[in-house]
Amino acid sequence: MSAGATGSAGAPRQATTVRSAIAAGKPSALRRRRSATRVAAVAIGSTSVHFTAASLTQRGIRILADESVLLELGSAVDAYGHVPPDRLDQLAATLRQYAAASEALGARAITVVGTEPLRSATNIDSVAEVVRTVTSGPLHLLGHDEEALLSLYAVLGGRHPSVETLVVDIGGGSSEYVLARPGRTPLIDVVPTGAARLTAALVRHDPPTADEFDALHAAARRAVGRAVAASPGKAIMVGGTATNLLRLVSGTSSWRSLTLPRLEAAIRVLEESPLEALAAGYPIRPQRARILPGGAVLADAFLEHYALSSATVSRASIREGILMAVARTGEAWRQRLPELAAGE
Repeated sequence: MSAGATGSAGAPRQATTVRSAIAAGKPSALRRRRSATRVAAVAIGSTSVHFTAASLTQRGIRILADESVLLELGSAVDAYGHVPPDRLDQLAATLRQYAAASEALGARAITVVGTEPLRSATNIDSVAEVVRTVTSGPLHLLGHDEEALLSLYAVLGGRHPSVETLVVDIGGGSSEYVLARPGRTPLIDVVPTGAARLTAALVRHDPPTADEFDALHAAARRAVGRAVAASPGKAIMVGGTATNLLRLVSGTSSWRSLTLPRLEAAIRVLEESPLEALAAGYPIRPQRARILPGGAVLADAFLEHYALSSATVSRASIREGILMAVARTGEAWRQRLPELAAGE
């Protein structure tokens, strides 16, 4: 691991766009003094590079900007073992835009984290150098445990659950999950596949054939079948996979519950609709729609494994977890993350 990359230690959003934030300019010094703490985070993932900026007070978090660029670094790393030069250039351009937006919004810090594809990339030094050059800060290369704790902190805010709660983040390359238990230390683990990786391995047709969906279901059950045995009373799913699955069956993401019947309906849509039709008929970008078959069967496998009939879908993500942790503890956020997530 490079010295440049540090190792493992509700309601719909009303947010401005990155371009409008830059155009609006930096808030005045007087306004910044009177405003709440403003922070920004960038998560470099398998499918997208996602930017979120927020204003935080004791009352809660208000999203100021939230958007992503689809670079699909996970597929590139799976194919080549590293982030190719053209993707590095695209990453640098994306980070420059996000850094400018962060400054324009008056954020005191921009925190950049890397997840699954970067853990496997052989040129992590080059990625870390891009991040440092553009943002003047380090690349925080998160471990699986840290990803899970950030999701837990984002959805519970350090509060203790009243019942054992499963929190799942089905990413592009891996699926982190945590079992939060009343009065006990959370159990954290990872299923080493995600929506993009599973779909790429088994789907060759558009739309996927029945045989391909059978293979996806079997692979997801094998992967999730190794998950920690438990009997949670409820489940919460975070991230784009669960939100987009709801969009397939509701036309929006206004529903907040992903039930087994809704999952079955979403899978039927994916079986019957080519990508072009999905992109035209639903508020989902084609690159996201392409990986949903793998995400759908993984969501189904988690509910089946833990004998649950539904999961609440949260708009929170690891980025909100980062923003909350940085606002509260500053540069010590990674060291303090376990106690923050546990409510200590």
